[in-house]
Amino acid sequence: MKKAAVVILNFNGKGMLRTYLSQVVHRSLFEIIVVDNGSTDGSIDYLTVHFPEIRLLLLGENHGYSKGYNLGLQSLQGEFEYYLLLNSDVEVVQGWDEALVNYMEGKPVLAACQPKVLSLKKSGYFDYAGGAGGYLDRLGYPYCRGRMLHTLEKDKQQYDRSQPIDWASGACFCIRAELFHEFGGFNPNYFSHMEEIDLCWRLRNAGFQIHHCSDTRVYHLGGGTLAATNPFKTYLNFRNSLFMLYSNLKSGSFWLVFCFRVLLDTAAALHLWLGTGSEQGKAVCRAYLDFLKDRNQKAPGSTIRVNRVLSESSTQPYSLIVSYYLLGKRYFSSLT
Repeated sequence: MKKAAVVILNFNGKGMLRTYLSQVVHRSLFEIIVVDNGSTDGSIDYLTVHFPEIRLLLLGENHGYSKGYNLGLQSLQGEFEYYLLLNSDVEVVQGWDEALVNYMEGKPVLAACQPKVLSLKKSGYFDYAGGAGGYLDRLGYPYCRGRMLHTLEKDKQQYDRSQPIDWASGACFCIRAELFHEFGGFNPNYFSHMEEIDLCWRLRNAGFQIHHCSDTRVYHLGGGTLAATNPFKTYLNFRNSLFMLYSNLKSGSFWLVFCFRVLLDTAAALHLWLGTGSEQGKAVCRAYLDFLKDRNQKAPGSTIRVNRVLSESSTQPYSLIVSYYLLGKRYFSSLT
């Protein structure tokens, strides 16, 4: 069995591949594999001509991030010990992949990890999608060391310490291959957004840990697939967050959290409606309706042994919304 593979999911990302893939090839130790979600922009021809050494897995249609990675990695099952899932809009440093795998070695309780993720758009600052590791507040809202809601911190090495986190960023996600398959991979119902947080939560419910590895870093552009103002992105974020809570919390705890979420998300929907247009607000309403209709769909890993008691303490004991808006705590360090 080979040690690891760098796996990049692509959908009409020829521009990103042209910009970032060459340096990924030259700065990585392990084999690079591109899983293509039915691109129609000439991505396959570009890869075939310019990167003939890269293995291509062609899916034929766009399955989204969740199912796209699931299908691609199914064909690699049993071939590698680790998968390093990398977005196509990420710039890496020399030896980034080896550093993550070395960090995982000898830690059997460690299921997945991420590097420090910095922003390509805002030089010197943490990236929105990963920072120095992800967390969940008491109501299931995600945030990062280095990013609270939309406030990004400047990287001053204040979080340069490897430690357990709640979730690792899907922009650069290192996971034990055996556990990825054992736990059913990403929930394909999500399509995109929150799937890595959900998988990390399922792993933690079974007693495994997720870590931030401070030994290396990557730089993420972000927004390459769906812009922040896209109503479909808003829909996915709200709907998938509810799916995640429903799947990972005990029933009694979920419905208590749900009541608070209805109040806060209604306020968010009104804010979006007034600030960016009715389509954004409608997206939140549609997310709730679809969650209530589809919440009992079977989730991946539902037959895996999990310690559901851990769910009661697997989020942080405060509200991100209250801390940020009412108490003025805009940085992760102010929470602790």
